[in-house]
Amino acid sequence: MYLVSRELPAPGAAPGVVVGVDGSDGSLWALDRAVAEASAHALPLYVVAAVNPAPTGYTPGMVDLVQESIERLLAGMSEVVTRGIETVLARHPEPPRLSLHILLGNPVEVLIQASGPHHTLVVGTRGNGGFARLLLGSVSTALVHHADCPVLVVPAPEYQGGAPR
Repeated sequence: MYLVSRELPAPGAAPGVVVGVDGSDGSLWALDRAVAEASAHALPLYVVAAVNPAPTGYTPGMVDLVQESIERLLAGMSEVVTRGIETVLARHPEPPRLSLHILLGNPVEVLIQASGPHHTLVVGTRGNGGFARLLLGSVSTALVHHADCPVLVVPAPEYQGGAPR
């Protein structure tokens, strides 16, 4: 069992490995690598997911009207990420100490803030964005340039004959 929070890890939390997840295949590959990194270095793992329901913001008075939808989005993200965590942890016999942090906000801003004093920030090359032809998504690109700790960008596995290499 692990802690589920609607806040970032506390400022005094032990330095660890932070992984950004959004439920995409790329974020699950990043989660798998982050579990391995945290285990190898005996560090806690902070799984962070950000939900950004209105990238351009709300007009005055709209926040109250959409609050129920926001709560459903947060609950849905929590459910998707929890399933992903369970799937990934099943592959690791001795997983690290883990906490899940589901927040409302811009993924880049949330992950930069989460990177703080940590050992490593792990992300996939691409998430649920719409430009499949890009080698790196906008979130991973921004984090490489602005995170406060080293960033590990995990590529998708190469497939040959229907199986990952």
